[in-house]
Amino acid sequence: MASFSEILKPLDPAGSQPLYQQLQRAIREAIESHALAPVSRITVRKALEGLVEEGLLVRRQGSGNFVAARIEKNFAKLTSFSEDMRARGRVPNSKWLKRAEGTVTPEEALTLRLSPGTPVYRFHRLRYADEAPMSLEFTTVVASYLPSIETVDNSLYEALQAVGCRPVRALQRLRALLLSAEQAKLLNAHEGDAGLLVERVGYLRDGQAVEYCQSYYRGDTYDFVAELSSTSE
Repeated sequence: MASFSEILKPLDPAGSQPLYQQLQRAIREAIESHALAPVSRITVRKALEGLVEEGLLVRRQGSGNFVAARIEKNFAKLTSFSEDMRARGRVPNSKWLKRAEGTVTPEEALTLRLSPGTPVYRFHRLRYADEAPMSLEFTTVVASYLPSIETVDNSLYEALQAVGCRPVRALQRLRALLLSAEQAKLLNAHEGDAGLLVERVGYLRDGQAVEYCQSYYRGDTYDFVAELSSTSE
């Protein structure tokens, strides 16, 4: 008797049959070969809910459950979260956690090379793709580069670009960590799960820093890649 994993082969989007028929055939064969035991509707629903909580499935209102694909982020290209998601055919969205005006902290002043007391805007957001939480984003922007704090809606970079102040280069640092209880709750993960912290400082053409951003990601949803070349070529 074949196992369920042996029967359920990878689906082929370019195949002659629609994907739903390929999956239907595989499940039928699993049932007929007794590789898949009888289960109740409640059991199936609980299994799907568990996979949604783990982030392996994404639940879309009115459409059902979908397999959540890992996001591959080019670490060598300066793009916004919204641009990354749209490029992959996903719908970006944000939930505001905090939007406030203030002055630089000592750490921000050092990082952004600003004088003490310089006004800044702080944007704290939970970033979504297709209703699935993808990252926690904490951004500090030099206030003089935006008309007002209300200028930023869904995309910070679009707001900065509209006034000619979008960063053209950035220094990014990637660090592994364990998610705290609060971070895990917001990202639909578990406390202590593997996470990634990306710290970015964005610069204008004249070398002035315009933003300092800290983004926390679930370790199982993002892959960061960078193309490297030999200096001898």
